[in-house]
Amino acid sequence: MSTPSPSAENPPNATTVAGPPPPASSAPTAADYYKVNRGGGLFSEAISQRLGSHIAVFAHKYQLAPTVLSVANLGLSCLVSFIVVAAAGPVAEGRIWAWPIGLLALLGWQFAYGLDCSDGQLARVTGQASTAGGRVDVLCDVAAQIALVAALCATASAQVPATPAWLLAAFAGTWMVNLVTSVMQGGDQASSMVTSSALPIRVVKLVRDYGAVIALAGAVLTVAPQWTIWVIGAFTLINGAFLAASIAFSGRQALRL
Repeated sequence: MSTPSPSAENPPNATTVAGPPPPASSAPTAADYYKVNRGGGLFSEAISQRLGSHIAVFAHKYQLAPTVLSVANLGLSCLVSFIVVAAAGPVAEGRIWAWPIGLLALLGWQFAYGLDCSDGQLARVTGQASTAGGRVDVLCDVAAQIALVAALCATASAQVPATPAWLLAAFAGTWMVNLVTSVMQGGDQASSMVTSSALPIRVVKLVRDYGAVIALAGAVLTVAPQWTIWVIGAFTLINGAFLAASIAFSGRQALRL
């Protein structure tokens, strides 16, 4: 997942800082913002972070604080997820078409993630980074992802009424593994199980690239919402396996101390 980890040394987001922005003639470009992106995976770097850099240009032009972008991400994510939840039953019953709801989810979640990428870029380039802003960013990410998980669970339950409750609970719990491990990357806790940047490795890592994951979720809601239960099952296994591997990796390192 691409959510950056907050730290006192290098916080990912910001609250408003006193002082006027740079003159329009020296305003940072999208390329300037993109240079300080925090990655997130192959898809996120190619799509989401680039979208975030253009949003950051817009935000700087209109003197919006990074925290405004964090809250906008939360608001848009929750709005889209609420619509998906409300439409889950009617879509399953055939009373409304699935594709408009799915397309809204596909585009809405992606744009919200672009906002999430932009807040940190804007904070770092304009010198507005703060520990408090980093906390706001992470908390908004948690709330937005809870809403997304609820939307996927509601769709799966509506499409397959026999969906076991334990599967939904396991999905919701393991979904947060990416976010938790990302937050833990700050300071002296930072480490990676796989450090290779080779293209095949990065392609495999798409299963943990938040931008790619929500793109897949939106695509499934658009063309085949009945497959949502399989998406939930697959990511429960993937995130559960990553959690187990992370525990083993960290445990081995701890025993070596």
